[in-house]
Amino acid sequence: MNKRETMLGGYLAAAGTVAIWSGFILISRLAGRSPLTPYDVLALRLGTAALLLAPFCRDIAAAQWRDLRLWVLAILGGLLYGVCVYAGFKQAPAAHGAILLPGIQPFLVAACAWLLGGTEMAPERRLGLIGIALGIGCVAWPVFSGHTAWSVEMLIGDALILVSSLAWAWFTVLARRWGYAPWLLTRFIALASALLFLPIYLLFLPKALDQVGPGMLVLQGLYQGPGPTIVAMLLFLRAVHSIGAERTGAMVALVPVLAGVAAAPVLGEELSGWLLLGLVLVSAGAIQAVRPLRTLRSATCPT
Repeated sequence: MNKRETMLGGYLAAAGTVAIWSGFILISRLAGRSPLTPYDVLALRLGTAALLLAPFCRDIAAAQWRDLRLWVLAILGGLLYGVCVYAGFKQAPAAHGAILLPGIQPFLVAACAWLLGGTEMAPERRLGLIGIALGIGCVAWPVFSGHTAWSVEMLIGDALILVSSLAWAWFTVLARRWGYAPWLLTRFIALASALLFLPIYLLFLPKALDQVGPGMLVLQGLYQGPGPTIVAMLLFLRAVHSIGAERTGAMVALVPVLAGVAAAPVLGEELSGWLLLGLVLVSAGAIQAVRPLRTLRSATCPT
């Protein structure tokens, strides 16, 4: 394969990653607007992913199953993230999730890395984080100034999505610090999270699987499980290998604005001028924030 074909394949892989991660926000919000409980959606995600990945988990050593650090990552990136994000989408619009999940990740990852090890930020990255902060301010201003209707439920949803984003930021920083391979993390987190969550879900948690049609169950199971968890990871790594971490990061940073704008025609959600400006600023800030990074190879979008 020549260089031109390699670059084209890399850009196509990055575009596929953006499409899957943008779709994750829309599909998750669609589940949130249905009778499904957050626990139903997480069970469909973990159950499907675990079934698909189980045949590839035979080479996970017994010592790795006893590794407490891997279990910490499974709780952060599998359970805490999953419960909070799906509960948040029951009450918060998709555009808010687009900002508070992939949009705010560079800010949260930088903050977690600084708290953990005092990592200094390049000036270019600080400029990007300022753009993200301004974008969030654009979204929050109409709400707190009284120009836009809001509810306690929506603010609770935003808070839950923010908690899920923070859990993913800690997951990203710790996974990078501890040096686990992405393929090991993908398999271990899916299977370990399923082993922890599914028995509790089956025995104790509320369910509403019988209140939706089989089409919704198939959509959530097939998309939430293999889509963001497996396919997007492989496409992301292919893109980083072919076109580099900076170009891949810049394309992935478009997820907030694409998902936020798509929520209007797809889900019928309002897209105000302030919200659109916030989405653009957050995406531009995220692009600027990832430009100086040379270690994006270990980072993933929160899905």
